[in-house]
Amino acid sequence: MMDSYTRAAQEDRCAPRTRTSIPAALRPSGAKGFQTVVHDLSLSGFSAAAINRMHAGSLVWLTIPGLEALEGEVIWWNNCLVGCAFHKLLSPVIHDTILARYAGDGVFRSVI
Repeated sequence: MMDSYTRAAQEDRCAPRTRTSIPAALRPSGAKGFQTVVHDLSLSGFSAAAINRMHAGSLVWLTIPGLEALEGEVIWWNNCLVGCAFHKLLSPVIHDTILARYAGDGVFRSVI
């Protein structure tokens, strides 16, 4: 069963996503974490490299250097890329700070 945040995050996927390349760590619930690269970031979620299959609904924690771990949920996995929704929206200040530190190629809309 989806809570209201999860439903809204999936129904309204118009939050600007910024293409980026952020070195990070991703830890699935009950498993050992691994190094990854975040490929895009928005207030509500991210996509990152994940060689091993990750299942929708799984809990994960994303750790970006200098920040505490951010809890999220796997929404999709396709061809070594995972898309996750944050359990709590990122603060716009934190979002902008991350993007300023790891300047990307610009805003784009995901077609997934």
